[in-house]
Amino acid sequence: VQLQASGGGLVQAGGSLRLSCAASGRTFSVYTMGWFRQAPGKEREFVASITRGSGSTEYADSVKGRFTVSRDNAKNTMYLQMNSLKPEDTAVYYCAAKGLFDDTFGSWGQGTLVTVSS
Repeated sequence: VQLQASGGGLVQAGGSLRLSCAASGRTFSVYTMGWFRQAPGKEREFVASITRGSGSTEYADSVKGRFTVSRDNAKNTMYLQMNSLKPEDTAVYYCAAKGLFDDTFGSWGQGTLVTVSS
């Protein structure tokens, strides 16, 4: 599975951005898609995920109530709507995918930079 993330950019604190992640290739094997981020000097961290079918979602505590993950299965695309952005949300955002029986995310996109100015 190939993943292409897009939508990053520069935004002021309190603003919004929507990221997209388009999947191609063996998309039928993808069950869960997720967003991760890595800030400068920090380790990569989980942001949100969504499953196919029921569309069950999970969020990191730091983004609950501000970010919304969604998925358009017909377009093989996942989105991350980010509202009320804070400077601490500044990071490279990566999308990832895994199959139903996979323990870890095995497919990763190239990342898109989100910069939130104060």
